[in-house]
Amino acid sequence: MSDSNQLPGLSLRRSGLRRIAEHPGLGGAQASLRRQLLEFVERLAILLAAILLLLAVGTAGYMATEGASLGYGFVWSLDTVATVGSIPDPESTGGQIVKVALIVFGVGTLFYALVTVTEFFVAGHLSGLLEERKTLKKIESFEDHIIICGFGRVGRQAARDLRVAGKSFVVLDNNPDETREHAEAMGAPFVEGSPSDDEVLRSAGIMRAAGIMACVDSDAENIFITLTARELRSDITIVARASVEDSESKLRRAGADRIVSPYKTSGSQMVRFALHPQVSGVVDVAPEYRMEEIEVTIGCAAAGSTIDQVRGGTTVVALRRNGAVEPQPDSGTVLCDGDVVVAIGETAALERLENLLAPTA
Repeated sequence: MSDSNQLPGLSLRRSGLRRIAEHPGLGGAQASLRRQLLEFVERLAILLAAILLLLAVGTAGYMATEGASLGYGFVWSLDTVATVGSIPDPESTGGQIVKVALIVFGVGTLFYALVTVTEFFVAGHLSGLLEERKTLKKIESFEDHIIICGFGRVGRQAARDLRVAGKSFVVLDNNPDETREHAEAMGAPFVEGSPSDDEVLRSAGIMRAAGIMACVDSDAENIFITLTARELRSDITIVARASVEDSESKLRRAGADRIVSPYKTSGSQMVRFALHPQVSGVVDVAPEYRMEEIEVTIGCAAAGSTIDQVRGGTTVVALRRNGAVEPQPDSGTVLCDGDVVVAIGETAALERLENLLAPTA
């Protein structure tokens, strides 16, 4: 039957329930729980209507067969349906038939109602709805938080660093079986659903968030996440993960502010540490600009020289000596074996400094 042939009241009722079930602040599992609650309420409403109809029919039956009044007939029907038995049995055959019918249909209806309520509580639907409400309330209390889209190895490491920094964050992932427990162990709200979905991002509080991390394993999904987030918030900071180099330009066009390629970065750092063992730490500031921690090795060409003599085109921002850090050291400071120079500059200038601080053959 087409929608045009349905009763207007039934059509409006279904459309209203559909709008409630598809609440914009809910993810996949939360929307499913809400639909189950609506089904439970509908079943209870049908059962209540069936009981009222049964009592009405029983009242009319006792009035017709036993000559009972309206009030007494209703009480008699209620006594029979509830199987209390406080009122004597009907004297006529018709009354006996009414009684048997009320007992059969009444007990069956009440038993079905008991099964429905028990199933709702035993299946955990109520606890799931309460947990959903608690999660949404917690997210609503967040301001300037970070949204982590995808909770694999990269997302979990980002969450650990955010927790150490004392920053609030929300986790989005469409695979709750593997990620929900990890998020809850970190005390982070978990929203199930596709991170590239508008309503899922809204439920994670993107309109109040300070930034979003697109760190799903799929570059295509990260591009969709970036596009969706940029459309919802033009001013939000987006950091996206790229597995292959070709995806970096697409993510940049999609609106990502910063792009991180874990495989490319880790490979470059491994080669740099292997070729320059005196380099203890590297931070890429720009494609051709980075900051490094370089140890002054024993017997290197720069040992005994001042910072001004060895820095070249780099800027020495700190010097670590005997566990103490000296920020912005004097250019006349003499470098000693074991010192760690923190310098920032272009790649070529840093390579020159690395060679000066490397051990001589």
